[in-house]
Amino acid sequence: MLALVRVALARPYTFVVLALLILIVGPLSALRTPTDIFPEIRIPVIAVVWQYTGLPPDQMSGRVMLNFQRALTTTVNDIEHIEGPTPRSRRSRRPC
Repeated sequence: MLALVRVALARPYTFVVLALLILIVGPLSALRTPTDIFPEIRIPVIAVVWQYTGLPPDQMSGRVMLNFQRALTTTVNDIEHIEGPTPRSRRSRRPC
């Protein structure tokens, strides 16, 4: 490390030219980098499955799904459609 400092003190113009070269070539190479390295990803559908044993469907919809949908709509932009299961009412038994 000390040798590098000695060379820099002995030849200051060399290090000034190297610093200028880095300042010019760095942004130039960043601008010339092809854009397909970072492609735009468009995922059309996201599916989330919640398993919570011991909780009836109507409470699952009210306690977990509703809060998750609210959090999702406030944190993710450009959501076109959200759908979830609606709580099913209990079927009434009719005598045959």
